[in-house]
Amino acid sequence: MGFNLRFIAGPKAFARIRDKGLDSDDVAVLAGASGAAKWLVLSHLDRVIFSSWLKDRQKPLFLIGTSIGAWRFAALSQDRPATAIAKLESAYINQRYSNNPSPADITRESVRILDCFLDDARIGQVLAHPFCRLSLLAVRCRKLTGSGHPAVLVAGLALAAVTNAVSRKFLKLFFERALFFDPRNRPPFISMNQFPICRVALDKHNIKAAILASGSIPLLMQGITDISGAPEGMYRDGGVIDYHLDLPFLKKSDKIVLFPHFKDTVIPGWFDKKLFWRKPCRSHMDNVLLVTPSREFIARLPYGRIPDRKDFTRFRGRDDQRIDYWNQVVKMCECLGHEFMETVGTGAIRHRVEPMRGIVL
Repeated sequence: MGFNLRFIAGPKAFARIRDKGLDSDDVAVLAGASGAAKWLVLSHLDRVIFSSWLKDRQKPLFLIGTSIGAWRFAALSQDRPATAIAKLESAYINQRYSNNPSPADITRESVRILDCFLDDARIGQVLAHPFCRLSLLAVRCRKLTGSGHPAVLVAGLALAAVTNAVSRKFLKLFFERALFFDPRNRPPFISMNQFPICRVALDKHNIKAAILASGSIPLLMQGITDISGAPEGMYRDGGVIDYHLDLPFLKKSDKIVLFPHFKDTVIPGWFDKKLFWRKPCRSHMDNVLLVTPSREFIARLPYGRIPDRKDFTRFRGRDDQRIDYWNQVVKMCECLGHEFMETVGTGAIRHRVEPMRGIVL
């Protein structure tokens, strides 16, 4: 039987890990991608990384997430990360909807999930965490994409998709990056400028709205407005631009960007999912270590795949079956956390790490 995890590294990360292995202090940034229910395969890996591997860390660790990646990190930045991620996991799995939920219905359920694991006391824990420095990405919409009218929004998204197929740079006509960050330390990626960007310090007044905005999928959910400290406008899912985080995480550094991921590929933006030629920038991936379930492991999961957002449609009217399926997957993924700790702890990662071939331009 093969391994359940793969360790795939960019050039700098590959050379460092082959030479020295991987220690928790080697990691400067931890990345979390968009992906809705796909995150469920990572929940036990998250538990182990934050509750065991990082528990004695003292140096700041910069977390950067979009959509569900931001939600995960808001849970993992609490004093009891395993408890918090378990609350998020339970609330997420047990979502229930009518056969035709409206954007208001889905937004209301998302607020319920957020409230389950992030109350006022836990907000204080996140903002005062000893080493975690939370950052998250949303998009501030421009022109048609900022409309609350479905027909206008569809037109704006269609135009964005068409122009994006020509070049990602055209997304700036429709969206602006919004980086919400812990102001105690400037994150190493704060100067990113591939797209217009607004930078907003996180505080107790805006953190929940920012997290909600980061995962507010266009058309499925309502956009978020009136975020304290942020420029006026409509904010939506950060995955629109940064689906799997093609970012300049670190510059002039040999530190590692740890990226627990549900895929062995990196898709730059939401509109790039079917653009097989669109790949992340090589320099952005230099320091990245992807830790991802192997394809052999995924094939052993129920239905031979990881959960995804389409399960709400596949199991429409059969929420109990979907919930049972998702719980089975989570249970089977417990082994991923154990394998991570063993591979890193014994130094076996030096021999198991793979170069990032075919993933980047």
